[in-house]
Amino acid sequence: MAALVLFGGGGDLAMRMLLPSLYFLEHDGLLPDGLKIIGAARSDESRDEYVARVRLAVEGKARADDAWSDQAWGRMEARLDYLAVDATSAESLKPLKDKVGDGACTSFLAVSPSLYARIVTAMRAAGLAEADDRVVLEKPVGRDLESFREIDDAVADAFSEQQVFRIDHYLGKETVQNLIALRFGNTIFEPLWNSLSIDHVQITVGETVGVGDRWPYYDEYGALRDMLQNHMLQLLCLVAMEPPSDLDPDSVRNEKVKVIRSLRPVTRADVERVTVRGQYVAGTSEGRPVTSYDEERGQASDTETFVALRVDIDNWRWAGTPFFLRTGKRLAEKRTEIVIQFKPVPHSIFDHGARGVIAANRLVIELQPEEDIALSVMNKRPGLDQRMKLQPIQMSLSWGQDDKDARPPRRRIAYERLLLDALAGDSTLFVRRDEAEQAWKWVDEVSDAWRDADFKPKPYAAGTWGPPEADLLLSRTGREWNTGHG
Repeated sequence: MAALVLFGGGGDLAMRMLLPSLYFLEHDGLLPDGLKIIGAARSDESRDEYVARVRLAVEGKARADDAWSDQAWGRMEARLDYLAVDATSAESLKPLKDKVGDGACTSFLAVSPSLYARIVTAMRAAGLAEADDRVVLEKPVGRDLESFREIDDAVADAFSEQQVFRIDHYLGKETVQNLIALRFGNTIFEPLWNSLSIDHVQITVGETVGVGDRWPYYDEYGALRDMLQNHMLQLLCLVAMEPPSDLDPDSVRNEKVKVIRSLRPVTRADVERVTVRGQYVAGTSEGRPVTSYDEERGQASDTETFVALRVDIDNWRWAGTPFFLRTGKRLAEKRTEIVIQFKPVPHSIFDHGARGVIAANRLVIELQPEEDIALSVMNKRPGLDQRMKLQPIQMSLSWGQDDKDARPPRRRIAYERLLLDALAGDSTLFVRRDEAEQAWKWVDEVSDAWRDADFKPKPYAAGTWGPPEADLLLSRTGREWNTGHG
């Protein structure tokens, strides 16, 4: 009988994301038969107390999605167990090993990455790192290449690389996975997916929330390490990678590593031209006044809450096609999207009156707040005018567009897919060690260039799209950020 152990099983990530995800998988009949789910944390509480807390966390989300079922909860409840442990102590983990039994164990470390090394060492001593066991690590692992290697060396002492699942929940999103299908399952896109047809690519991860009481963590990492090193580089890899030979996990991840190795280094001489750092000051967000980052923190700081970069990929497919990345807190909208901007037609055959409305094709892959894929194309404007006039239209490539009466599927939590894959041992959507190392190496170069150039964050008002320099990053090349959806 297999077991899933949630270290930090009573914490925010477990209650907000992991346990609701497991309930939804139970509701849909997707969890493996006989799987035990064991919460492990420091809190001294009974199993019944823990189960009651889990129900509170799960039921609200399930009812909001019209997915609550007493029968499904009954099955989920039967799987649940709890044990108060000190996860860094092998002696404390021995009773947990007894609960797990002889079956394969998948351990999810929903705790601070600073504890990973001590926990996996204790797990190995307690018999929780056997050949059939697996460990799932939440990002960020370390805050630079050196600290990543220190932590991951300890992990490697306990588990082989095939047993380690480094999670990036963005890769569990349906639309991100659909990007692979869109590129490699359709002949109309892949021949155009290169610098000959694509003018540039934009990747935006915008949040309206501030840092708030998370500032002790955020002040150590900043937007560069918190978002760009993992989420955004992963999205960039999926857009830019070469076609893998198949969907074998290593085939896909080999191509992603090649992309990161091809990223042009950012040097001290480049920082003003290709990077923007920002930090939000007081402003208005979602219709209410909000304070600055410094006020939330309680004193001045040079931590960036916004970063934008021009990224160049030095390989044959993408030479000359820039990728523009931006992410930040307290921005104008909560929006995560990938924009593929195609080049304009080389010559317009339409008369001067129609020429003004001709727009280059654009593919927008939206991940949040909604998940959607939209392609902008030119179409003849209806009417009997003797001069043909064109207009842009949006073609939605989302699920159910061919059936107006179809009920869209429930929008899944990204962790649902990733938990299922980890339990099945499928590492396709997880980050391999060399991939993470290359990402940290490149990000460290950006950070070092900022330090060497004494490149401080520029202020931007909360509720805007960042410092004016972010617009200049594109406008000096004759381009502009996507301002709408599609």
